[in-house]
Amino acid sequence: MRHCYYNESVGFFYNNSRKELTTYWRTKDVLVVALGLTVSVIVLLTNLLVISAIIINRRFHYPIYYLLGNLAAADLFAGIAYMFLMFHTGPRTAGLSLRTWFIRQSLLDTSLTASVVNLLAIAVERHQTIFTMQLHSSMSNQRVVILIICIWVTALLLGLIPSYGWHCLCDLGNCSRMAPLYSRSYLTFWALSNLFIFLIMVVVYTHIFVYVKRKMTSMSKHTSFHPRYKETMINLIKTVIIILSAFVICWTPGQVLLLLDGLACESCNVLAMEKYVLLLAEINSLINAIVYSYRDNEMRSTFRKILCFICYRNPKYSPASVKSNVTKRRILSQNGHSIMDSSL
Repeated sequence: MRHCYYNESVGFFYNNSRKELTTYWRTKDVLVVALGLTVSVIVLLTNLLVISAIIINRRFHYPIYYLLGNLAAADLFAGIAYMFLMFHTGPRTAGLSLRTWFIRQSLLDTSLTASVVNLLAIAVERHQTIFTMQLHSSMSNQRVVILIICIWVTALLLGLIPSYGWHCLCDLGNCSRMAPLYSRSYLTFWALSNLFIFLIMVVVYTHIFVYVKRKMTSMSKHTSFHPRYKETMINLIKTVIIILSAFVICWTPGQVLLLLDGLACESCNVLAMEKYVLLLAEINSLINAIVYSYRDNEMRSTFRKILCFICYRNPKYSPASVKSNVTKRRILSQNGHSIMDSSL
């Protein structure tokens, strides 16, 4: 019968995994926490802005935007998880109970899983709409809500698995180095699962791009398709591709490190890059909001209205006058032709 170490401290497991656990604040620790908290606050504010824009603007009330809004919610949750980590890291780690340590890690795992599954749902939605030559999915709001609920249930289940059994408290020889209370087998499973989903999404979007390129060539021979439709469809795909690419770039290094740790690579110094890949992963939650505002004029306009809400209360900056100015910008340009706003 195996002996379990439920009554031991966090320090006991860190010593077992040979992971350094400091008892005082080093300059490096202070800088990491300061930078981490700054990034977390920016992530929270920017993703709140994205969610607010999708809620108040009726033009965004379509399945793809609901899924993008849910991705922003996952990024918002990641910001909260990373902020919680910053308040419970460094010398504070030694004073954590096993339960608090598991909560700290579960928050991070849940936020990543929510983002991964949500991006997979977006890929499937885009594949369906593009291959049926639709701009927006015909999926009902009820189905979108059910899909979003399933995404979060899946994220919570996978995030909580280590806390409820898949850990190394009863098998010290299987403890990982990066997460000393996690089983190496769990890290291997989790990393391989995420990398496999990344691969699926890359294949799906490659298929979509090939199809769209061929379809655009065919459509160019006919006049029944409005150029605006083609432009909007391509821009929407490009935006989702940028979001996916940023996600893969920011998260893959961390997944590879977890996989190496899970496979017990003795020659790999996984701890040397641990904090950097985690910060890179958190920055991804900020990139998505920037992509929204850069790629979508309507989203950018909604951002401005939210941020300048106080200004709009002044008659000089009333919504009517702003709407009039926007209309003029859309109608007139320097050469007298109409200006077409590119959408997401």
